[in-house]
Amino acid sequence: MKKRVLIAGLFHETHTFLDQVTRLQDFQQLVGHELFSARGDSSPLAGALQVADESAWSVIPVIDLRATPGGIVADEVVDLLWSEFERVASPLLARDEVDGIFLVLHGAMVSQSLDDVEGELISRIRALPGSQNVPICGVLDLHGNISQQTIELSQGLVAYRCNPHTDAKDAAIQGAKLLDEILESRQWPTCLWAQPGIIWPPTGVATDDDPMRSLEAMAREIEVSDPNIACVNVMAGFSFADTADTGVSFAITTFGERSAAERHLERLVEWSIAHRELGNVVPPSLGSVIPKVLEHISNGETPVILVEPADNIGGGAPGDTTDILRSFLDFKVDGSVAVINDPYAAQQAKDLGVGGTRRFRIGGKSRDSFCQSIEAEATVLSLSDGCFTLEDPQSHLASMCGNHIDMGSCALLAIGGIRVLLTSNKTPPFDLGQLRSQGIEPQECSVIAVKAAVAHRRAYDPITKVTYTVSTAGPCTSDLKALPYRKAKT
Repeated sequence: MKKRVLIAGLFHETHTFLDQVTRLQDFQQLVGHELFSARGDSSPLAGALQVADESAWSVIPVIDLRATPGGIVADEVVDLLWSEFERVASPLLARDEVDGIFLVLHGAMVSQSLDDVEGELISRIRALPGSQNVPICGVLDLHGNISQQTIELSQGLVAYRCNPHTDAKDAAIQGAKLLDEILESRQWPTCLWAQPGIIWPPTGVATDDDPMRSLEAMAREIEVSDPNIACVNVMAGFSFADTADTGVSFAITTFGERSAAERHLERLVEWSIAHRELGNVVPPSLGSVIPKVLEHISNGETPVILVEPADNIGGGAPGDTTDILRSFLDFKVDGSVAVINDPYAAQQAKDLGVGGTRRFRIGGKSRDSFCQSIEAEATVLSLSDGCFTLEDPQSHLASMCGNHIDMGSCALLAIGGIRVLLTSNKTPPFDLGQLRSQGIEPQECSVIAVKAAVAHRRAYDPITKVTYTVSTAGPCTSDLKALPYRKAKT
């Protein structure tokens, strides 16, 4: 008899210090059999469906909701997901017609009424009649703020191991295979959780660097050395959410003795506490770096990448701050490129048409931008619908959006020798297809401004001569002391 598995997804990384609200219309919505449209792409949902096909599951598709990181999520989003899940799952569970549940989650979602959306979802599932003997497995983002109930009420949530997230689909495959193993063996593992009370900014949690490099190596060594351990998760956390669960956490799924797993967790916690300062990475100021950038350009050492984590779109920032663009203009940095999310200016460019010149007010329009707009005369070089396909199917962006990306209506402007790409939808700069789709060859640029923290590295490191990460004004500051935490255990 085929294994009957419910699949659902809820994916959002919530920046609770932003004024904006992420509403239902901001989410991509797949309902019922629409979930199967992800088959063959590079998303975590596709990974779960791949195992479902290979293992001959009878999939019961429920709903998948996902949105670009941003402000607190409207309650209507959670209400929709739960109403749809309960509508489908409740009668099936009551009739003992569900063998397993697989959830595609982020782990750092906050709604208007719930600080721990993922934990609340799993708690509600567990409260449904007939669910007590149904294993819940799934996949989590490495940046999740994971609660004890999220882990201990489930049977195997597998977190990404890489940042940038090149393994999001692979993590989902591992989680789905774990579910299949539980269904085959009818043995339930125990899931344990621990939190060291540490919060690191995104700039400090790249897995090629310590502390995450050593923690991930320790986690993999535990999995290899202890045959009873099915999975060890190192969750770096998401520092821009003010919740009781914000920060680093660890989770272990074991088929063995609880005490052995507890000892493994204790070792991870102790190491992270002893080396906590390794994760507190605050970059230098933009002003201190610009002279070095100009010197690299004069020496032909290009392209130079200026990384601006304070306006990290992948962390929920608006993507419209103008500090770096202003420096390009002040120092007349020909050949430089900046990407600004500004649907208003993009529409003005579209109305003007290719070849038209006018004075634009660029950036600085959102309530969370932390900066002033730039006014400059610019010429429209090109217009597009902003759609492109990822050049790299393992791009960090695939974990959020699959293979096909929609930047919304776009316009490429020229301000002297400086180019500005205006987008209408916030688009994290994690794939070079973003620029190439707009006629910009990254390797021919002098300097490229990148609104990210770490996730850009897979795309940009191979083509970059020099990279500087700089501090600017913005809602995703790496200086966590500047954030007004009230609930987080700092």
